[in-house]
Amino acid sequence: MTPAQALVLKSLLEDQSVAALATLQEGAPALSMVPYALLPHGKGFILHVSGMAAHTAQMRAHPSVSLMVMAPLKPGESPLALPRVSVQGVARPWGTDAPDYALAKSLYQARFPESEMTFALGDFSIFVVEPRSLRFVGGFGQAHTLSAQEFASLMGN
Repeated sequence: MTPAQALVLKSLLEDQSVAALATLQEGAPALSMVPYALLPHGKGFILHVSGMAAHTAQMRAHPSVSLMVMAPLKPGESPLALPRVSVQGVARPWGTDAPDYALAKSLYQARFPESEMTFALGDFSIFVVEPRSLRFVGGFGQAHTLSAQEFASLMGN
């Protein structure tokens, strides 16, 4: 991956705030939309989810998940040229007693100030999707697979 492509990936994740979340529902793929924030150094994607949401129960039952983040389509642009990244990871609930809970909460609230009210509700909780591998497509002929370590190094800069 070139430095320019690494910058596109980093900018994509920092500029976009919504991901598609793929979970397992009774053995079949299920897809939903989730807002996310980023932990420092590529350590994870912070999700703040309702206990009433199907994807929350699905993450508890089957923590292997996938996220997809893509750039918005511009007029006249080919959808195949959109920068995008698919993240394979493990979703872990972070209770208020988790060591970095306060950090995760503050990062999420900084990105989504309106989430302050959902943090006051009892049924919302933080999950962190810890990346295992990522597949970044920066456009035609620009596909790269990154390990969790490579991603952490890229996001740490």
